Amino acid sequence: MTQTRYSAVAMLLHWAIAIAVIVNWRIAESAENLEIAEKMRVMDQHKALGMLILALTVLRLLWRFAKSPPPLASSLKPWEKTAAKAVHLLFYVLLIGLPLGGWLGQSFYALAIDVYGVTVPALPVGKNPELGHSIFEAHATGGTIMLALIAVHILGALKHTFLDKDGNIFRMLPFGTAKA
Repeated sequence: MTQTRYSAVAMLLHWAIAIAVIVNWRIAESAENLEIAEKMRVMDQHKALGMLILALTVLRLLWRFAKSPPPLASSLKPWEKTAAKAVHLLFYVLLIGLPLGGWLGQSFYALAIDVYGVTVPALPVGKNPELGHSIFEAHATGGTIMLALIAVHILGALKHTFLDKDGNIFRMLPFGTAKA
């Protein structure tokens, strides 16, 4: 019998990461117009959650390598399969790259990151606030790309659910009928 649904662990990691990414975006947005001291306090939460997203993503990738995901539905058109693979690859690149970039940017200010009471030291790079600032600018652009990718992902799920009615959304949900 062909596996049509992701494992419970994969589902849990998917939804935990998805929620954490959206919360982290809102945290960063909420800091935009704050006074510097308050902004830094809020951004400390953004950095901590970013490191947690990195850890969860590494776990998700390890799980994915250990337990292969279900094959894409045979009903998908070739362009849909290509798009799905590309979107997932870009998600993983951003889910790893954004936290690492944030950590690197922070490190160029010679600052550690407090992750809910655990100190993650700065990377061993020389102090260079100008480069750190440039990395944070790239990080913000990557965040915008992540939001666009989330929109594409959601639109794809909605298309498959309401237009194609192919049950694809149930591959990542613990209920419903996931079709092969």
